[in-house]
Amino acid sequence: MTDKEKQISNESTTSAVPHTQIYSGIGGQAVIEGMMMRNGQRYSVGVRKPDGSIAVMEDTYISMTDKHPFLKAPLIRGVFSFVDSMVLGMHCLTFSASFLEDDPEEAEKEPTKFEAWLDRTFGDQLEPVLETIVMIFSFVVAMLLFVIFPTWVAGFLKPVLPHASLLGLIEGVIRVLLFIIYIKVISRTPDIARTFQYHGAEHKCINCVEHGLPLTVDNVAASSKEHKRCGTSFIVYVMLISILLFMVIRVDTLWMRLLSRIILIPVIAGVSFEVLRLVGTHDNALTRLLFIPGMWMQGLTTREPDRDEIEVAIAAVERVFDWRAFEKQTFGLDFSDRPSDVHSTLVDIPVVDGKPVIENS
Repeated sequence: MTDKEKQISNESTTSAVPHTQIYSGIGGQAVIEGMMMRNGQRYSVGVRKPDGSIAVMEDTYISMTDKHPFLKAPLIRGVFSFVDSMVLGMHCLTFSASFLEDDPEEAEKEPTKFEAWLDRTFGDQLEPVLETIVMIFSFVVAMLLFVIFPTWVAGFLKPVLPHASLLGLIEGVIRVLLFIIYIKVISRTPDIARTFQYHGAEHKCINCVEHGLPLTVDNVAASSKEHKRCGTSFIVYVMLISILLFMVIRVDTLWMRLLSRIILIPVIAGVSFEVLRLVGTHDNALTRLLFIPGMWMQGLTTREPDRDEIEVAIAAVERVFDWRAFEKQTFGLDFSDRPSDVHSTLVDIPVVDGKPVIENS
């Protein structure tokens, strides 16, 4: 490290003072051994490879709301933004999974008849087909576990409840407890635990730049791992709003209750998205109050990242977001001479026809 770099590093840890948070427009998602960062239609994925280098892929994703501007209308946009996040998120997860080290014995095995049939049938479209199947399967499982099951269980308590409106409250409490148990269970696996660390690194990077701090490993590490625009907060708002709604909407039969829960999912998602936008873009007493339940739940889905994980997150951010220009324009701070704090080898992954080209090493 040169004398100038040492001076800059020292300044970043001794004189940097956080400013009032200002919305940057960026957002991301943790993936396997890495992070995706999105800025408008551009997104990047940084993944820590087994050899210690960082693979970085950059591409564009045009959302449904960008393709069809009328879908940006309030209450409607939340549903389509959620679908977009699932589609892009699955694509980025598939990319990050491609860097997992294969078992040598498994790699030498011949493909099964079913695998060969899939390859012959779908060809180059096999990957997006599998991604779609996984998304549909995940959605169905989530519906069964977090929508239908709580409604069915709560139905057994209906005869002993003093008031019918309490059924919606009991159902909501069951749903929240199931979600907490689910997160607690999956977080015990090492891979998910590391993913939660990358989730924390994503939040810390955004909080760092939105508070006017240079994007260095030290500053990111010192930033909060909770963020107002997190998808976990969106899920919390969905559960809380569903409690309020179903305490008012009361039907007698189990099948009608199940049907009402399914039909009203787009409405609840739309309202929840608007609450998330409000909390994420405004800072006042109301939004700080609304952020509390989401912040509590993020305590389960985020963990403190290590310095290597933070470095991957910074690499993903810097590929699609000019944080120096943002902080100069927003806070009047000039960090144009500050070098990147990413010191690992970066491996650029080219994208051809929307598909990352990964060379086997």
